[in-house]
Amino acid sequence: MLTNIGVPTLILILALALLLFGPKKLPEIGSAFGQTLAEFKRSTKQLMDEEQETEHPAENTGEDRS
Repeated sequence: MLTNIGVPTLILILALALLLFGPKKLPEIGSAFGQTLAEFKRSTKQLMDEEQETEHPAENTGEDRS
């Protein structure tokens, strides 16, 4: 989906964002977006770790299967 976005398209998007929100608001929006993305990644990793624990509990706890 995002593979077709080129440099001209990104410049256009940034110009529109600058016009809509103004130069003072853009850093705040970028920071909020970055924090949201980081939290999403953290939650996704946590869910995947929990799923792996339920599928293979002996591998993740370090117990010996012998």
